[in-house]
Amino acid sequence: MTVRLDVSDRLATITLARPEAHNALDTASKVAFQEAVDAAAGDSTVRAVLITAEGKNFCVGQDLGEHVAALETDPSTAMDTVGIHYNPLIRSLKNLVVPVVVALPGACVGAGLGIALAGDIRVAGTKSSFATAFTGIGLASDSGLSYSLVESLGTSRACALMLLGDKITASQALDWGLVHRVVADEEVLATASGLARNLAAGPTEAYRQVKSLVHASASGLSEALDRELAAQRHLGQTADHRAAVDAFLRKKKPVFTGA
Repeated sequence: MTVRLDVSDRLATITLARPEAHNALDTASKVAFQEAVDAAAGDSTVRAVLITAEGKNFCVGQDLGEHVAALETDPSTAMDTVGIHYNPLIRSLKNLVVPVVVALPGACVGAGLGIALAGDIRVAGTKSSFATAFTGIGLASDSGLSYSLVESLGTSRACALMLLGDKITASQALDWGLVHRVVADEEVLATASGLARNLAAGPTEAYRQVKSLVHASASGLSEALDRELAAQRHLGQTADHRAAVDAFLRKKKPVFTGA
């Protein structure tokens, strides 16, 4: 089981469970994640959602081994997962009417960062780190990052993070507003769970209205997801992307030709 859903005391806990792969997202985990979110959304007893992960890292994004296989099969369809899986998942997470707390141990990269930013409250550990990572393999962004990073950081910082692919620390993420609390690494899950359980016992209708008001003030996610899909489909067929993915898997530095 790559994703688990547990509902207890009005709280739905969704756990990424591929620790041996640093919770990289393969097709099975993306489908299971979507099913878990849909189940939580459809359960009238759920008054808050907690997203967490097993192992040292939250999520390192797309499973590149699976992605290479898709490129070898047909480069023109290799990025279809953005429209089939990632876009619906981010929309579903953002459409949850109850509070969503995300516990972020270790690395949070690529689509993992997009998932984290689709939540409402994020708790990181002192050793947590964050990166977009897409340009390192010749891609742009997906999972709503072109929207959520600008919304969180402003155009300048968002653009720099996406262009340079810099890794930022938990303290930087806290200073910049990407996360809401940083605690000792061993306390991440307990802290996030405590916040989620408090929210699950709180004024649920008031929380629904808060989320509705906040989301109404920030439009444009749906359009950003559609633009990201078009960009990733195009970039997924470039020589630079294929060469960079191959280099990454061989633990080599990619050489970009601009093609």
